[in-house]
Amino acid sequence: MKKSFSVLFGLSLLLTAVAAARQAPPPAKPEAAKPEAAGAEAGKPAAKFDQAQALAELHKSIAGKENEPAGKVFMDIDVLQGVTAGQLLAIMEKGYSRALGVTCTHCHVAGNWESDEKKEKQAARGMIRMNTQINNEILPKIKGLDTDHKPLVNCTTCHRGHVRPALNLP
Repeated sequence: MKKSFSVLFGLSLLLTAVAAARQAPPPAKPEAAKPEAAGAEAGKPAAKFDQAQALAELHKSIAGKENEPAGKVFMDIDVLQGVTAGQLLAIMEKGYSRALGVTCTHCHVAGNWESDEKKEKQAARGMIRMNTQINNEILPKIKGLDTDHKPLVNCTTCHRGHVRPALNLP
């Protein structure tokens, strides 16, 4: 059940991100990497994080292992162990990055992806667990959700391209 939900969650996140990208304006400009995240020395300007290049390098590093479990290919995989390495990169790039309007360096230290240094990575893990609980335990108990598909929530449900979810109506 856990593995099938992880795959379902990842796929629903991807589908929602693609649909949102077609309907919504482009997300806010990605944040500039902090000096410590980009490996810049103190007093020197930080090199701008190049997400496309970083993802290309990650895809190259997992070539031939895309269909292996993410936990076997990458270090420090905590909550998305049921997805493949290829799916994990797609979820990060097309799901989380777009849903929050950020680059990889929002949660990760560039080049040291397994680091738990950033609090945002821990927050993301907690949000994934919350999402799992909502989709598996809470939504199925709500009477009157008459839909032709299983109701799901994901990051885009609240974040809509911003780090902080909107809490006020327009």
